[in-house]
Amino acid sequence: MRRLNTLFVGQTFIELPEVDSTNSFAQALLSKSKPAEGTVISTSCQTAGRGQIGSHWESEPNKNISLSAILYPDFLEAKEQFKLNQCISLAVFDLVKNCLPDRPVSIKWPNDIYVGNRKIAGILIQNSLINTQIRSTVAGIGINIHQTTFCTNPPNPTSLLLETGQEHPLHDLVPQLCEHLEARYLQLRARKILPLQQDYLRQLYRFGQLANYLRSSGETFQGTIQGIDETGRLKVQVGSEIECFDLKEIRFEV
Repeated sequence: MRRLNTLFVGQTFIELPEVDSTNSFAQALLSKSKPAEGTVISTSCQTAGRGQIGSHWESEPNKNISLSAILYPDFLEAKEQFKLNQCISLAVFDLVKNCLPDRPVSIKWPNDIYVGNRKIAGILIQNSLINTQIRSTVAGIGINIHQTTFCTNPPNPTSLLLETGQEHPLHDLVPQLCEHLEARYLQLRARKILPLQQDYLRQLYRFGQLANYLRSSGETFQGTIQGIDETGRLKVQVGSEIECFDLKEIRFEV
């Protein structure tokens, strides 16, 4: 891996040949010590990667980026957790967009990275709270780089190799990801909240577009994404009304 151009993200770098989940490994570290902020746990073989709402994240060995970063955003209140989500989503978006400058890369709420209508990256953010503050964060990031077949048959996967037909060396991409993550995190720490929110909305998948969605009840409806509320819920205009949805309350339809 090339030398990192960062102050702290990735300066402590733990490379594991195999692990069940980098997030689980990071949380185990936090349970018995206080690793340096920016500690990154990376693996070329993750056997039980985790996604949103208990889902599984498939990653073929030696083909993709699978890592977790430990952060201490104690400058954020618990009610501001979604600001951290926006920050990390934008960092992953920045990396993918740099690799695919001519492709329609976007952030699918809350934090999947899409190329067109296909998912190339997923993020799992796990926060530990103390009173009204965030005490620590484990940000798990999975990016499909060289994988071309997906055994679990997810509905819409893609990878950098599928998109470009070219290989992208992991030893170059991981340092770039650390650099993007630090840049966005420092932006958040400096309380440059409005630029982060504006960037997030600019890159938001289907923002301002009429599209089909599915409620948790199974009802299909048409709506237009209008933004994100203060708690991170998705704001959708349905007819003449604005409705707000949590993660389990809405599903995107093709």
